[in-house]
Amino acid sequence: MNKSQSKYFNTATRMDQALLELLEKKDIGYITIKEICKTAGVNRSTFYLHYENISDLLTETIQYLNEQFRAHMGSQASSFVSKIQECSLDELYLVTPAYLIPYLEYVKQNKRLFRAALKNPGFLRSDKTYRRMMEHVFLSILKRLQIPETNQKYMLAFYMNGLIAILSEWLRSNCEDPIEHICAIMEECVMRGRGGQEESK
Repeated sequence: MNKSQSKYFNTATRMDQALLELLEKKDIGYITIKEICKTAGVNRSTFYLHYENISDLLTETIQYLNEQFRAHMGSQASSFVSKIQECSLDELYLVTPAYLIPYLEYVKQNKRLFRAALKNPGFLRSDKTYRRMMEHVFLSILKRLQIPETNQKYMLAFYMNGLIAILSEWLRSNCEDPIEHICAIMEECVMRGRGGQEESK
């Protein structure tokens, strides 16, 4: 990365962090570009060099946050995938509290940001970072279960869209239900889906 690229990246990161800081105090509809620039220590022309509007910054900020979470969970996810390769099929679960709870805690800690994202239909479904996190785990399990490769993308879509729907509903209720409760619901839905798949064999 050359000096100009580094400066561009650092400025963008400051604006991501500024939006996160402001979202701790108020909802996105009440945040102005002027406030973001003041918090980030940049001028308006710098903001418009990077983004057309606050929605563009919101999209980048969520991707920035997800990349941070993915890096934080990287070693744990790798350990989890290693266990997938070694455990017996009876012990093979599509979701576990050890992996779900940290993600739900992360969503709840940043609920203003994610609730703002809900106003952008389908954002979670299209976010590449989120998909990579989920695919990393689910595809490893589907392969262990010897699901035909031609079926894997459909089953992955089924599980991911279902979990995203639960997550979205939880955010709409301001994350009022306990994390453990949401985790249990996700586990039950996925295990019922797997049970139906096993019965159909």
